[in-house]
Amino acid sequence: MSARIAQFFEQERKAGAKNLADVPFVQPFFASMLDFAMISALRYAVRLLPAFATLLLATGCAHTNDSRPNVLLLVVDDLNHWIGSLHRNPQARTPNIDRLAARGVNFAHAYCPSPLCNPSRAAFMSGKRTATIGVYSNRDMPWSNYIDERQCLNGYFRAQGYYTAGAGKIYHLQDGFKNPQGIEWDDYLVKLGHLGLKHHEPRGPAKQEQQRYVNGANALKQPPRPGNIKMGTFQIGAPNIADSETEDFKVAEWGARQLAQKRDRPFFLALGFHKPHPPWIVPKKYFDLFPLDSIKLPPHIANDLDDLPPTGKKWAHTASWVSVMDAGGESAWKQVVQGYLASVAYVDAQVGMVLDALDKSPHKDNTIVVLLGDHGWHLGEKECFGKATLWEEATRAPLIWVAPGVTKPGSRCDATVEFLSIYPTLCDLAGLPKPDFLEGASMRTLLANPQAEWTRPALSTFGFNNHSVRSLQYRYIRYANGDEELYDEKADPYEWTNLAANPELGPVKADLARWMPKENKPDRRASRVTQ
Repeated sequence: MSARIAQFFEQERKAGAKNLADVPFVQPFFASMLDFAMISALRYAVRLLPAFATLLLATGCAHTNDSRPNVLLLVVDDLNHWIGSLHRNPQARTPNIDRLAARGVNFAHAYCPSPLCNPSRAAFMSGKRTATIGVYSNRDMPWSNYIDERQCLNGYFRAQGYYTAGAGKIYHLQDGFKNPQGIEWDDYLVKLGHLGLKHHEPRGPAKQEQQRYVNGANALKQPPRPGNIKMGTFQIGAPNIADSETEDFKVAEWGARQLAQKRDRPFFLALGFHKPHPPWIVPKKYFDLFPLDSIKLPPHIANDLDDLPPTGKKWAHTASWVSVMDAGGESAWKQVVQGYLASVAYVDAQVGMVLDALDKSPHKDNTIVVLLGDHGWHLGEKECFGKATLWEEATRAPLIWVAPGVTKPGSRCDATVEFLSIYPTLCDLAGLPKPDFLEGASMRTLLANPQAEWTRPALSTFGFNNHSVRSLQYRYIRYANGDEELYDEKADPYEWTNLAANPELGPVKADLARWMPKENKPDRRASRVTQ
């Protein structure tokens, strides 16, 4: 409060006030004093407002008790539910993500707003659904043409007095656009050279921290680097280098330094890791954790696509699947799985560096931590490698919350939740008013009690008017042309049997369909991007 008073006096000084008695709200106080001599003495004892304002600012800043919690947001690119604590794939090695899950609430059924980088990030950062903002593909760029960054998480928290900083990939990156990570940051570390963004300079104290980028996403279209292999459309490589030579290490290192600093106001720190996004080129020691002869393929059946409608069949059996099968069948498939698992283990180590830094920091006991994958990823299920589908593998991803004073260690929540709840939940925890435009529901009740009643399903959208609604038992997919799929997730967790034609389940479809958007913003590009 004293800091605000000081700012008021400083404004009055600039407006022409030369002493306290010239300040409007002080005059009635003086007039009510019985001893005019005392007024005069006070007036001339405090002659100069600059000194008074300076004193108040100094003491105010030193003693401001802004107890609002800090926010640490960790976004991992292409991380599906293959983490140890979710038990979807027992081969996964994620000790650091798992120890974070052990500290708070691990959401076992969390779903992205859209199974592609740009639309998913634009949605959960803005708090608005994909069909509302019209960001349907990675080509809908720049994303700032579709959403107002001042209303996004970083912009809103900044306007509320938070120090906002970030590194890596929070919003989608694409070549040819200035400031692809936005401008509503007090500081941001950006990688020089990512996708050829030579003009995209780091800002603030990060300006001199330009480092080598060793795993650019555009490598998919390039010949393999020396020592790497081309497995279908994917590059896989295990260079014998230290983590310190890689980009995600730099993101974690920069984040760790941010956490070590003392601040006079709460912070919103967002760190975006690029792995396990292809290409799967990470230090050799992570590949060594997964010997190729020990790799097991995910559960699959030969006739999985037989009961899909035409649109579903079009989205399955991807070009990347065909290219990997042509490159070596199941042997090549195992190399793809190995590359993904190694990349997940690598990024887990970088997350661990950040968690260690938080534990050593002065902010440990007052920092909300949220970790999520921006969407899922198919590793051969439904004859698909990649995202860009509305099935379980592409839409489900980790979501972990640690909120001091709210969450309890070792909690698991099985409710179906969606990433659109991140924004309103953070507002609740930080004591900030929730903007009216938010379309997700706060999960604060689930953080405090993971077994609390929760009746909302999760909605995912890919492309114009293609939607999937996931409840705890069912997934209902309805494509723009009316094609349908329905799966009983409890009886059929890998979605091998499409029940949409079963007339007895008509009420189930109708109940889930009511959660689909009634209006869909037109697709400006009217094109589907699959990778």
